[in-house]
Amino acid sequence: MAEAVSLSFPDNSVRDYPPETTGADIASGISKSLAKKAVAYALDGEVRDLADPVRRSGALEILTRDDPRALELIRHDCAHVLAEAVQELWPGTQVTIGPVIENGFYYDFARETPFTPDDLPVIEKKMAEIIQRNKPFAKEVWDRQKAKDVFAEKGEGFKVELVDAISEDQDVKIYSQGEWFDLCRGPHMASTGQVGDAFKLMKVAGAYWRGDSTRPMLSRIYGTAWATKDQLKAYLHMLEEAEKRDHRKLGREMDLFHFQEEGPGVVFWHSKGWRMFQSLVAYMRRRLDGTYEEVNAPQILDKALWETSGHWGWYQENMFAVKSAHAFTHPDDEDADHRVFAIKPMNCPGHVQIFKHGLKSYRELPIRYAEFGNVHRYEPSGALHGLMRVRGFTQDDAHVFCTEDQLAAECMRINDLILSTYADFGFQEITVKLSTRPEKRVGSDENWDHAERIMAGVLDEIAAKSGGRIKTAVNPGEGAFYGPKFEYVLRDAIGRDWQCGTTQVDFNLPERFGAFYIDETSEKKRPVMIHRAICGSMERFLGILLENYAGHMPLWFAPVQAVVATITSDADDYAREVVEELRAAGLKVELDLRNEKINYKVREHSLAKVPAILVCGKREAEEKTVNIRRLGSNTPSSKTLAEAVAALSEEAVAPDLARGMSRKAASNDA
Repeated sequence: MAEAVSLSFPDNSVRDYPPETTGADIASGISKSLAKKAVAYALDGEVRDLADPVRRSGALEILTRDDPRALELIRHDCAHVLAEAVQELWPGTQVTIGPVIENGFYYDFARETPFTPDDLPVIEKKMAEIIQRNKPFAKEVWDRQKAKDVFAEKGEGFKVELVDAISEDQDVKIYSQGEWFDLCRGPHMASTGQVGDAFKLMKVAGAYWRGDSTRPMLSRIYGTAWATKDQLKAYLHMLEEAEKRDHRKLGREMDLFHFQEEGPGVVFWHSKGWRMFQSLVAYMRRRLDGTYEEVNAPQILDKALWETSGHWGWYQENMFAVKSAHAFTHPDDEDADHRVFAIKPMNCPGHVQIFKHGLKSYRELPIRYAEFGNVHRYEPSGALHGLMRVRGFTQDDAHVFCTEDQLAAECMRINDLILSTYADFGFQEITVKLSTRPEKRVGSDENWDHAERIMAGVLDEIAAKSGGRIKTAVNPGEGAFYGPKFEYVLRDAIGRDWQCGTTQVDFNLPERFGAFYIDETSEKKRPVMIHRAICGSMERFLGILLENYAGHMPLWFAPVQAVVATITSDADDYAREVVEELRAAGLKVELDLRNEKINYKVREHSLAKVPAILVCGKREAEEKTVNIRRLGSNTPSSKTLAEAVAALSEEAVAPDLARGMSRKAASNDA
C-alpha cells in the first residue's frame, strides 16, 4: 500500500492524505465554502488542476479566484472560451495557439476571411453563453498518434504540427470543456463558469504562424480578463489614459522629435526635444560630478574585441556590423582594410580597455567610469515603438571596478543614486528586484554564491533603509549570463510599471580581457566589475517622462518654460522687456507677437504644453504687471513683473541644484 502524503497548510497545520487524494477532495475536507470557491491548488508553489491527485508531500494551498495567481488561470481559460466561441460561430476555422500575455491573452486562428473589429462583440456574446454553461474542464492524456489522428480528421493541421513539437518525454494533454477540446499543457480552473464576466476582446491583428514570414498568415484576436469588473474597468481606464498620453502624439504636439522610414528606429530630434534631451544629460552629469570619471569609448571596434567579450557569440543577431566602403567596392585590393567592425551595442568592453590602460593599484579602487554612449542594437521593425523601442539610443552607462570587499557598499551607493534620481522626476513607487543565476551562465558556482549572498544582503538593507517604502522582490533565474543583477521598476502616474535602472555584477568581462589590479601584497588580482544604468536608454526614459506627466513637464525640465503673448500690438515693447527679464533670470522663453486673438494663442501654447503663459495687454504694460496662465489651471493670476520673474525663476531650478543651494544657505547660516 502506498504511503500517505503529508501536507502542510498556510495556517501551519499538517495533515496526512492517501496519495490519490485530489485537490478538490482536500478543499471539500476543509470546508464546503472553500470547495465552492476553489479554482486550483498549489503544491510547493506549482499551480495544478483541482482534479489532479496529490502524490507527494509538500506545502499545499487552495487557490480561489481572488488569489493573484488565479489571474493567469482566468486568462488562460478565457482564451479557451474564445477559441470555442469562434469555432461555434465559424465552423471550419482552425485554432492554433492561445497563450496568456501581460494583462490578457490572445488566440491565433487560421481562417480564409480575417476577423474585423466588428466581429468582436459577436464573439464576446457567444463567450458569455459558453461561460454561463459552466462546463467542467477535464484533462486526458492521449497517445501521441491518437492525438495526431483526431486533429487531422478535424482538419486541424496546425494542431498536428504542435503535437509533433511536443518532446517525447512530455505527455500529450487534452483539455475538454463540454464537447469542445484542445491540446494544452494546463493547468485550468474547475469549469468555464469560473472565468466570470470581467473580460473584453480588444483588437484583431495578423500574425505569421510561428512568427515565420514564410509560413501562413493567421488572424489573431487579443483579449483581456480580470478577476472583477472593477479591475477590468480600471484597466480600460488606464488604456484610455495611456492613449491620451502616448509620447508619439505628445512629441508631435510639442514639436520634440519625429521618425521616418529612411532612418528606422532612430530619432530625428527637433530643437525643443533636443533641448529636453540635453537637460536630462546635464542633470545626470551633475549627479555624477566628483564620484565618476566621464569617459568615451569608440563607436566601432574590431569584431575580434566583441568575440573576446562574448557578445559576438551571445548577442550577434542584435548587432550591426560594417566594413569600409572601399573594401566593398574593391574586394581584391590587398591594401584595403577588409576587417569586420561592429557598431557598439553597449559600452562595457570599451570601458574595460580604458581600465586596462596603465597599471592600477588597489588604492585607486573603486574606479567608476561613466559614459553617455550612443549605442545601436538591431530590433525587428515590428517591435519598434517611438522612443520606447529604438535601434539607436544613448545609455547613461557606468562601470565600477572594485574589490570584493567594496562590492556591497558600491551596490548601495548606486541604489541611493538611482532612487534619488527617480524621486527628482516624481517617481515614488519603486520596486527593486534581485535576479539570480540563469541556467546558462559563466563563472563558478562559488562566485555566484558569493555575489548573490552579498546582493541579497544589500536588498534587505534597501528595504530596511526605506522603511518599507521601496518594495523588493526576487526573480529566480532571471540574472544576466555573467552575473546577478538588481532591476529597478518604477510605477508611473497611471499605474504602469517600467523597468529602467540596473545594477549588474560581472564575473565575465574582467576575466575574458585579463583585467587586473595590484593588491596590497603586490599580486595581480581580478577586479569585480559592476554595470549600472539609471535611465537605461535615455530616449526611452524621456518617453516615460512624457507619458507620466502627459506632457505637463515640471517647469525646471520643460523645453519651453514660458511664452510671453500679447493681446494688442500696443504691448509689444513691454512684452519684449518681459522676455528680456525672464531670460536674464535663466528661463527658456518664447515671444508671441502675432496678430491673433489671445484665446487662440493660449489654446495653441497650451496644446504645446507650455507650463506658463504670460499675457501682456495695454493695462499690463502701463502697470508693469503680467497675467499668468498656468497649464492645467483655469484661474489666471496677476503679478508684478518682478514677482513673476522671482516665482518662475525659483520654480525653474532643478531639484539637485535646489538641494545644493539649500545646503549652501544652511552652511552660511551656521
